[in-house]
Amino acid sequence: MTTALATTEKEDLSIEIGAMPIARRTHDSPFPRLIEKPDCLSVVIAIGGVAVRLNTTSPDFLAMLKRRYVGFVSSESHAEFDLDVNLSPPEFCDPIAGVRVTHRSARWLIEWGDLRAEWETAGRRGTIHQTANPYSIDAVLRILHTLLLARQGGFLLHASSAIRNGKAFLFSGVSGAGKTTISRLAPPDATLLTDEVSYVRREGNRYMAYGTPFAGELARPGENCSAPLSALFLLEKGLQNSIEPISPTDAIQRLLRNILFFAHDPALVKLLFQSACEFASLVPIHRLVFVPDQRVWDLIH
Repeated sequence: MTTALATTEKEDLSIEIGAMPIARRTHDSPFPRLIEKPDCLSVVIAIGGVAVRLNTTSPDFLAMLKRRYVGFVSSESHAEFDLDVNLSPPEFCDPIAGVRVTHRSARWLIEWGDLRAEWETAGRRGTIHQTANPYSIDAVLRILHTLLLARQGGFLLHASSAIRNGKAFLFSGVSGAGKTTISRLAPPDATLLTDEVSYVRREGNRYMAYGTPFAGELARPGENCSAPLSALFLLEKGLQNSIEPISPTDAIQRLLRNILFFAHDPALVKLLFQSACEFASLVPIHRLVFVPDQRVWDLIH
């Protein structure tokens, strides 16, 4: 399982940071309430059918969120998670320190560079402390969704994905395998869900693939839609286009290498391993050897 969080797209990071608000603890929550009305500015971001409300006091930061997650901004007032974003000046941090995701005292904690986030497991309310950049929010949303999906038999996968003829297809591989390439080659009748991070949710004995705003080299969000998953293709570049079989053991091993998961939680890791095995038993998995031209899509239908 991989823990890649970085994205490649560029973003205007010139956001003015105001004074840090005073933290106040509410009666019904162990978390200090950092943002109080009437200063609260909010946006609801819905990915995979899960709505997350982000609260801030910065109009510039709010505008950046709406630009970055265009197509995934919801007009619904209800949200399953409610997170206050507290912007602060940059602090010195270890540039090579990895992300830490831990669960203690009935809350999830994220630490990565100058990012600190936490939320209640039950109440799903929390705070994010970060600088005014879009990558920290991306990291929090990715981690949050991996934790939710792990208990539901789903996962985030390092893969591009698209819908064609009402069916979804995943294209997974290590960096350089061709995820963005095959996305660029997609024909007009294909709907691109993502070129970087695919959202897979289990529904009974089938899986659904959802669009995500987590972009790779294409630097644009996917379409906010979903479809039943038809197949997973493990990408390899070659001299001709062909779909080739792969053994169940190899399929599961390669699937696990590309699942995004960050938490230090043995119980969830065990669930995720079980989910990968069940996924491999229900969804066809093939090797897709391809030449980087549009004819490869003749094999995908």
